[in-house]
Amino acid sequence: MDLFDVAIVGMGPVGAAGAVLFADAGLKVVVFERDKEVHPLPRAVGMDGEVLRAFQTNGRGEDLAAILQPIRPGDRAGFANSNREWLFGSDLPSYGPPGWPPLSMFDQPEVDSYLRETAVNHPNVTSYIGYEACGLSNEADKATITARDTETGEEVTCAARYIVGCDGANSYVRKSMDVNWRDLGYNQDWLVIDVIAGPDATLPTDILQVCDPKRITTYVATKDPTRRWEFRLNEGETREEMLKEENIFELLDPWTPRGTYEIRRAAVYQFHAIVADKWRDNRIFLAGDAAHQTPPFLGQGMNAGMRDVANLAWKLPRAINGSSPDSLLDSYYDERIAHSEDLIEWAVAIGRLMEHLAAAEAFVSGDGPEPTDAPQLSAGYGQGRAVPPLRHGVLMEGQVSDVGSTGYQLEQPDLCDAAGKVAKLDDLLGKGFAIIGKTSSDLSLSPTSQAIVQALGIQSLSLEGYKVDRGRLDPVFKKANAVILRPDRYLFGHTTETDTLDTMLAELEKKLGTDEVTQKMRSIQ
Repeated sequence: MDLFDVAIVGMGPVGAAGAVLFADAGLKVVVFERDKEVHPLPRAVGMDGEVLRAFQTNGRGEDLAAILQPIRPGDRAGFANSNREWLFGSDLPSYGPPGWPPLSMFDQPEVDSYLRETAVNHPNVTSYIGYEACGLSNEADKATITARDTETGEEVTCAARYIVGCDGANSYVRKSMDVNWRDLGYNQDWLVIDVIAGPDATLPTDILQVCDPKRITTYVATKDPTRRWEFRLNEGETREEMLKEENIFELLDPWTPRGTYEIRRAAVYQFHAIVADKWRDNRIFLAGDAAHQTPPFLGQGMNAGMRDVANLAWKLPRAINGSSPDSLLDSYYDERIAHSEDLIEWAVAIGRLMEHLAAAEAFVSGDGPEPTDAPQLSAGYGQGRAVPPLRHGVLMEGQVSDVGSTGYQLEQPDLCDAAGKVAKLDDLLGKGFAIIGKTSSDLSLSPTSQAIVQALGIQSLSLEGYKVDRGRLDPVFKKANAVILRPDRYLFGHTTETDTLDTMLAELEKKLGTDEVTQKMRSIQ
């Protein structure tokens, strides 16, 4: 039996992305997917710039961006009253801190097709499409997975060093691990309607959280010509009632005349805010909806799952090739759980803010009592950072804060060199760890640190001689002379009065468990 490096269960967007990222990192990957065809209807609709940045590292960013909706004039996201009059929010910029648009709309079948095709055709990927996982074993040195052809019943068994379950909310892998859900306090039924808008449709290019006391609603101008609504069910309403055609038309009538659109999908879903209490069991990991589920108000369900596999994409190779111990992989949960919980809580806060604004409007109009809950304006769009930081793991943890820089992705500008050549920052850094200094002298290292840099293959870049062509240098450089970046472009740490490059490199060596390797190199020198 061949031994793969990684087996992935589930080939939705998270599993397919994981297959591509792991394979691009040189790993031998096998992937199992029950459905022979890509799901024909949209679920996720927005992709953030961090996902594009992850694919940029392997030269795939432009290809992925090409199938996303370019930012349209007037695109914005915010809150509105019952008359859909703008309350507050922000414009959607075409370029942001990741070096890509912070949020781009897309049609999921197109994205899923691109990711699946890229994975299936990758020379490092073996795929079993139409196979459903039916057996797992979790041994000391490997894991095995058995999958059954859904048509013929034929079974195949593969062994891998690690298994990653990306098989969704009803994950077979999670159930095999006997993992429990932890409820973060938001379970509501919503009617989701997707349409294909015709040329006569009167629909804005907005993301609107409509705080209507009669029915809280989300509207999303997805990739042209599609549009989406999410209508919260009121008390006593049933799934069957909401899905009647005439009721759907009545909900859409205030937005655009009948006959100006084609209904693509209508379904009632329960929005959840839950996380699995364990994401790793020896050789088996969970990612995406198998590990966490969030209300859609921030558009972070799929994106959070993509962050999961991007996190594993630089750690699994180190554990597999022996450059770091297996214990490095424990940092996956340490880093991703708090980040995921924060994002879920932010999304829930947006839901609560919508409820508060709707209650306040009802009170002003005399149709309800004065709301007693305090508004959570920090949950609104454009009122803070797009995502929370990583708080634990392979970081200078003492530097992490909500207002700091460590634990966040470093901003990525386009830089122009002295010869006039323009490149994105990441493209100047290579694929691994990197040190960036404001000047060449800021990159000065002790002999011990030089050995660490050599052992870890860390690239160094001085910003001298570069000018910003687009975007901006990360604000961290206003207070720090040098930073250390991880392969996923999260900031490991920056220099301070007490934290030098030498002390940070020593801490990085400890976090990665590479002490023995660099000690051998130092002894040779």
